[in-house]
Parts: sequence; structure tokens; C-alpha cells
Amino acid sequence: MPLHQYHFNASISSSSSTFIAPPSAFTSSSRSQNFSLPLRNSEICRCVATPQEAKTPTAYKTSVSRNANMGKLQAGYLFPEVARRRNAHKEKYPDAQVISLGIGDTTEPIPDVITSSMSKKCQALSTLEGYSGYGAEQGEKSLRAAIRSTFYTDLGINDDDIFVSDGAKCDISRLQVVFGSDVTMAVQDPSYPAYVDSSVIMGQTGQFQKDVEKYANIEYMNCTPENGFFPDLSKSTRTDIIFFCSPNNPTGAAATREQLTRLVQFAKDNGSIIVYDSAYAMYMSDDNPRSIFEIPGATEVAIETSSFSKYAGFTGVRLGWTVVPKELLFSDGFPVARDFNRVVCTCFNGASNVAQAGGLACLSPDGLKAMREVIGFYKENTEIIVDTFNSLGFKVYGGRNAPYVWVHFPGRSSWDVFAEILEKTHVVTTPGSGFGPGGEGFVRVSAFGHRANVLEACKRFRQLYK
Repeated sequence: MPLHQYHFNASISSSSSTFIAPPSAFTSSSRSQNFSLPLRNSEICRCVATPQEAKTPTAYKTSVSRNANMGKLQAGYLFPEVARRRNAHKEKYPDAQVISLGIGDTTEPIPDVITSSMSKKCQALSTLEGYSGYGAEQGEKSLRAAIRSTFYTDLGINDDDIFVSDGAKCDISRLQVVFGSDVTMAVQDPSYPAYVDSSVIMGQTGQFQKDVEKYANIEYMNCTPENGFFPDLSKSTRTDIIFFCSPNNPTGAAATREQLTRLVQFAKDNGSIIVYDSAYAMYMSDDNPRSIFEIPGATEVAIETSSFSKYAGFTGVRLGWTVVPKELLFSDGFPVARDFNRVVCTCFNGASNVAQAGGLACLSPDGLKAMREVIGFYKENTEIIVDTFNSLGFKVYGGRNAPYVWVHFPGRSSWDVFAEILEKTHVVTTPGSGFGPGGEGFVRVSAFGHRANVLEACKRFRQLYK
């Protein structure tokens, strides 16, 4: 049966308890042997305040001032806040079968061809011959070579331009340390919130402006359905650093070769550095660039960061990389790579040697085949989600080149939609405004989930919005 043909027969009442059902209510499907929805009330952390006596003296305080930039941050970081609301919902409905399609955390098992290599490495560490301690902070030479040959062949990238890390998110913060507090920066709006929050913490921004939901001194490059989710660079102010993600999180939009050529030229014209996040490049279905370095001249203006998290299920294993070409220079002619190397050597002791063994296995012929199969499974999930919202009359974006579906709820608060869906269907999504003011009126639905969960969630969406 084609992926877009699904039949949902359950009825819905006005009560959200419609969706409270025993695990047996879910039908099995592809890869469902790994599917379970256990009730784990013990996972809910209850914070209990200790009552204070009326005359308790004021707590001791040090003489150290708080980092004023931390005080600029608004509320909690997006994903912990979503998790807090999910846990509160679980406490309110302890018998509900809550399905999480919010945070982009993978759910399918890591292929055995990859875990077996990590297991062998672990076992070898118990022997004199196989034990290894600290490795190179930049990563094992064999893995750096494998990353280059797999993703950057004939793109002007050398093995020693590649820095292996514990994930792209960590490298984003290390890059901010390299850039310091005196730079200006631009982001796509909407975009992954780590770019903005790390900029705030570093002191690159002004105060949060509540009337426009933006930080001062950040250039928010508006990305909308009307401009194909690619910013109008003619209206963008010059900044030192440009954070750019393609395929984009959260919109799922992938920049074309012509668009990236314009972005590289824009950076050259302004003397800017592009930090290009390619964490979802292997999800690309269109004939668009997988790397910024496919664009001529990009090695002079761009850094690229990527990760095994969404390719091989390494969200918990933690392994990624950043490419800093030797041609990329600061205004005084000093190589950016040398400063990044210094930060890496100062702040990091290198990725786990067990994780790096897994990375090498990922890039073997069998490992690449296994990763593509897992990615294909998640892309089938996106097709199911897209078909569901399309059938309900929603404007839907993404889903083709990324594991996220960007659903438009015009005129509505995205946090209100998030709350409505959670309350009435027990499905966790992500409010679009958490990715920037340009995300208001949208909700991101993640395709990372067991097939039975995705089918059940879509059944509930159909019942809620029919």
C-alpha cells in the first residue's frame, strides 16, 4: 500500500481521554519489534520546595558578579522547556500514551555493523595491546581521512582541515569562543536556537526586545514561504558571522546551488564568515549541494559543521566534525583554523575513541548502506506526516529534504497550538516561535519516531482537525 494511503477508524470524543489507551491498542508495523510505550512515572521529577521558617536569615552570597549576558536569555532553552511541559502533561495524565514528535531525537536502533565496531573497540580497551588513552584532540587520522573521502572529495578540503568532535552543537559554541564578543552575527529566521543563545551568552548581542521578539544587534534574515525560505540578501545588513543551516532546521528547506552561490558571494562582498550547518545533508532528496564547499570560493569564507547524530542515531553516542579550511583568514591574515585548533586543544580532550570507532564503521560501505536505510525509514515517516496534514487542508513545508515537517497555523500562537495538540492528542510537537519570531504561527513535527507511534499520532491529528 502506498505510504500516503492510511485508514484511521478510531472515533474521537470531546474529551482528551479518547487517546488514553493500553499499549495493545497500537498496531504493529515496519520495525515495530523495537516499539514500546511503557509508562514510567518514575521518570517524572517532582521538585519539592522545603518550607522556610519565618525568620530564616538571608542565604550567604559570594562577591562574584553574575555574567550579565546570562541575564539576557529569555525563559528556558527551547527543548528543555518543551520537555518540562511534556513531563507536566504526563503527571497530569499518568495513564496517557504520550507520543513525542518534538525534539529531534532519533528512535531507531543503531545498525549492528556500527555498534559491533564500537563493541570490539570497547573489548580491546581491556587488553594491553588494544588499550589507548588520550587521542589527538582533532580526531583520529583514519576517521578524518574517511570523512574527507566520503563527503568532501574534490572540494579542496584536506584531512587536517577536519576536526572531529563530540557533536555539531558543541562545535557551534567552540566557534563562538573563537569569534569572541566583538563580532556581529546573522541568523536565518527561523533557525536552530543554539546559534542565537550562544551569541547572547558570548556578549555579541544587545538586550531582548519584547515588542519584536528579537535581540538587538542580531541580523534576523527573514525566511518565509513567500521567499522560498531563503533570505533576501539585498535587504540583509552586513555582519561578521552568518549562521546558515541547509537543509534547514526547522523549516526543512534546502538551498539550491544558485542560492548558495549568492550567499558565498554576499559573504565575500562583505568580508563575512559563513558557519554552515550541514547536519541533515544526507536527507537531501533534491539535486542541491550537500556541502557549502561545492560552491567555488567557499573555502575562503566558510566553515562547515556536521554530525553523525541524525545519520546513524548517534544523538547519545556524540560524534561530529567541523571543517575549517586553511584558506579562511581573519582580517589580519591569521588562519581561523589555528585559533580553532587552539580552542579545541584548550577546551576539549578529543572525541571518545569508542565513538570514533563507530564513526569509522559508519563510513564503511556496509555502514553507509545501513545509515541510508535508517534515513530512508525516517523519510517515510515524514511522508506519512506530510500526507496527513495535507489531507486536513494545512499548508505544509519541509519533509522532503529533512526529517521535519513545518505546519502553518495562520493567525495562531504557536505555543497555543503546541498546547492544544498536547492537551487533546497527547502528542508532543515543537512551537515554531521557539526558533525565532519568523516561526510564529508554525509548529514543527519531527519524523523521528517508531512507525507505530507516527501512525497513531497522525490518527490523532486527523481526529482533532477533521
